[in-house]
Amino acid sequence: MTRNPAISVLIADDHPIVREGLSLIIGRHSDMRVLASVATGEDAVAAYLREPADIVLMDLQMPLMNGVEATRAIRQKHPDAKIIVLTMYSGDEDIRRALEAGATTYLLKDSLSDDLIRVAREVHAGGRPLDPEVQARLDVPSQRLTPREMRVLELVFEGYRNKEIAAALLISEDTVEVHLKNIFAKLMVHYCTAAVRVGLSRGIIHMG
Repeated sequence: MTRNPAISVLIADDHPIVREGLSLIIGRHSDMRVLASVATGEDAVAAYLREPADIVLMDLQMPLMNGVEATRAIRQKHPDAKIIVLTMYSGDEDIRRALEAGATTYLLKDSLSDDLIRVAREVHAGGRPLDPEVQARLDVPSQRLTPREMRVLELVFEGYRNKEIAAALLISEDTVEVHLKNIFAKLMVHYCTAAVRVGLSRGIIHMG
């Protein structure tokens, strides 16, 4: 009887310990193998285009090209690519951006190793499993910020005052105030500090 070939996995994560840990987990299963392990989004795209893996485990926050950008780049060349975003970020905006970029599913890094292997096998078989905790975050009604509103919130987080935001974006201070008013309404807050806190928790903006 001919055995099915092992499921090939491309690991993309900028933390060496995470890559090593994932390689060890995958290596314990005879039906899976690590095809490549890379530290940047650019290397993930290059590795996949060089030799497509059955499954990609993609971190979100990596230098230069992040996981969303790398996912989008891979899917543009290979629309059938199966990409599992594996990350510590649980904000609904992080999840939406990843899925919109073409990720097959979204898995949090605190998931048990058995869950990771199960999800990888389901994705390889054509499934699109989504953890109930992740789905619950998507199910909460929320208004999304526009790209310009997100940039304004990022600048607020970086400590810019209204006048400085206006200069940086080449808009008037009145327009900045309109953007802030819309941001407050969408995030259901009344102050900049509260908007930043909500923005961080939802993955609209990030530390560092």
